[in-house]
Amino acid sequence: MTTLIKNGIAYINNRFSRKDFLLKNGKIQKIAQTINLNKVDQIIDTSGKYVFPGFVDIHTHLRDPGQTYKEDIASGTRAAAHGGFTTLCAMPNTEPVVDNIASVDYVQRRAKDLGSARVFVIGAITKKSEGLEISEMATMKSGGIVAVSDDGNCVQNAKLMLNCMRYATNFGLPLIIHAEDYNLSGKGQINGGKVATKLGLTGISPLAEEVIVARDIMLAENCGAQLHIAHISTARSIELIREAKERGVKVTCEVTPHHLLLTEEACLNFDTNTKMKPPLRTEKDRQACVKALKEGIIDCIATDHAPHADFEKAREFDQAPFGIIGLETAFPVLYHYLVKPGYLSLERLVEALTSAPVKILNLPESALKTGNPADLTIIDLGAETIFTPESILSKSKNTPWLNQTVSSKVLYTFLEGRQTWKAE
Repeated sequence: MTTLIKNGIAYINNRFSRKDFLLKNGKIQKIAQTINLNKVDQIIDTSGKYVFPGFVDIHTHLRDPGQTYKEDIASGTRAAAHGGFTTLCAMPNTEPVVDNIASVDYVQRRAKDLGSARVFVIGAITKKSEGLEISEMATMKSGGIVAVSDDGNCVQNAKLMLNCMRYATNFGLPLIIHAEDYNLSGKGQINGGKVATKLGLTGISPLAEEVIVARDIMLAENCGAQLHIAHISTARSIELIREAKERGVKVTCEVTPHHLLLTEEACLNFDTNTKMKPPLRTEKDRQACVKALKEGIIDCIATDHAPHADFEKAREFDQAPFGIIGLETAFPVLYHYLVKPGYLSLERLVEALTSAPVKILNLPESALKTGNPADLTIIDLGAETIFTPESILSKSKNTPWLNQTVSSKVLYTFLEGRQTWKAE
């Protein structure tokens, strides 16, 4: 399949310029101001449209194996393509947990056979993610994992975590942590504060996150581990990371779209699609997240795509599971609420969704460059997207942006030159 993309506003070397692209044999064969060819399979005129590298999400829950009624690799990667994503990193908290090479191989084979996006596997830090015994990191690394994580569990024993860090470092594996001290979070449902009090719900103290962030930074600093902190949500956590980076600690972090855009106030109507871990925090915390992303203290954006079935989210608030979907909503809501009003540059948003996550986990380069895999997405920033149950390709529809209209629309997504999404 040979595709000629004409007149696109392309994101290359951190700036925008008008370019044509020739996609052939799965790669970007040529980039030029003008490419004129007649013998191609398709020509796409992208005048006035933007051409970005395919987005990369290093924090995705595909629920396969074991919970495929919520999502599976086929549906999850279709949703990714719909959102402009070409590369995903699958978290290991499946049933069974991905803590051995057989499980790694299963996910890889399913993704190769059924995937509309490239899928890298993240293995568990501990066996069954129970926080009791180090997992089979060495064999999983030989099978191709790119990092280890017990997300959404947190290793509570500091001595064990230090040993896990030392072991992972031997194999060049980054550790991705879900920062939560269970003694402090308890049975909390939302952020500990005025909204929790008003609703009569048990709160989750920001300290539950901050204590583990501080602990694991200290442990990583001690042994030279590469630490990545998932879904950062509080201003104090950001300051701890800032200070650690200034000391030269090998620490990075991510933020989700929902922690950039929403606060605990969104929970006031008991909408279970506003229930996630870490919980939505205060306006001060939200603004701190936006500022830190803009400044580069927060390295990248990750969706924490966490699908749940309708019947699970339809329960009482304190009985419903934590988490929301994010692959299809990420770019449109971030563009609409952050870039369009001027809070964040388009360049920084694209960087946080492309080159930044690639660098964190040392993934294959995704830039729009001759010879690279033809992974790209074409987006009309002047169009609109409405998130309806019918338009969402994920099996699950648990998003706080359901039935909302936002600016921008993903028109095409290509994975190694193969068209994985085309808007109607």
